[in-house]
Amino acid sequence: MAVNAVATVEIGRALARLRRSTGLPVAFGGLVEPGHPRVRISELNGTSTDSLRRLAVTSGNGLGGKAVALARPCAVTDYSSSRQITHEYDAAVAMEGLCSVVAVPVVVRRRVRGVLYGALRTPQPLGDRTLTAAVDAARDVEQALVVREEASGLLEAARAQPAPPDRSAVWEQVREAHAALRALAPRIGDPALRAELLDACGLLTEPLAPNGVQLAPRELDVLACVAAGATNAGTAERLGLRSETVKGYLRSAMRKLGTHTRGEAVAAARRAGLLP
Repeated sequence: MAVNAVATVEIGRALARLRRSTGLPVAFGGLVEPGHPRVRISELNGTSTDSLRRLAVTSGNGLGGKAVALARPCAVTDYSSSRQITHEYDAAVAMEGLCSVVAVPVVVRRRVRGVLYGALRTPQPLGDRTLTAAVDAARDVEQALVVREEASGLLEAARAQPAPPDRSAVWEQVREAHAALRALAPRIGDPALRAELLDACGLLTEPLAPNGVQLAPRELDVLACVAAGATNAGTAERLGLRSETVKGYLRSAMRKLGTHTRGEAVAAARRAGLLP
């Protein structure tokens, strides 16, 4: 799935979560169009008209454009009469009957990628709880995009022909890519993308021999991190596990591999074709 398609899906999910968590009657949003300083509204949740659909919001104009230009959240209590914003989009906003509106930019690596809006149909201040929830929803989209873009880069590396073992520096990069893919996979909400990542991991290892050693997915995740040089604490942080849980997976993997140390376990897993 293309990154922009993933972003659109994530925006839709974030808008639904925003309405559930705040009780806001309306939420909408969209992505910055490639090559243009404007946001195209594509996702609507709770709207009663189509006045906002496909609306192009230029950077600096209106509430959303101000959020894009400043790369920070902006809010107004009464959109139509606010002196804090320009009013190019008043007709579309009025047709939907919106008054209090918050706009939060989705910022990935210092670049605004989209905007989420939440709105009331009455002119009353949006409380801190609502503003915080809107910011959290935008952060969820940002994190999903960061993970997807990291995954895309790692997939490209994984699909390249692995370098022979004697080219140690390049081979270590391949092993690091394998460990990073294993660490990213559990964080991916999209089952198809998660399967794609794990398939890419398989491109970096040799097929298992019949009746070979079988490790559980989390045991292999832990060993991949260890093979990349991570400590137990570093592995725990990378995989979102407790240190004791990492130790348990490591002990189990060593027992299955018939080894007694971390280094022996990594070497045995490589011989078994479980690690690159």
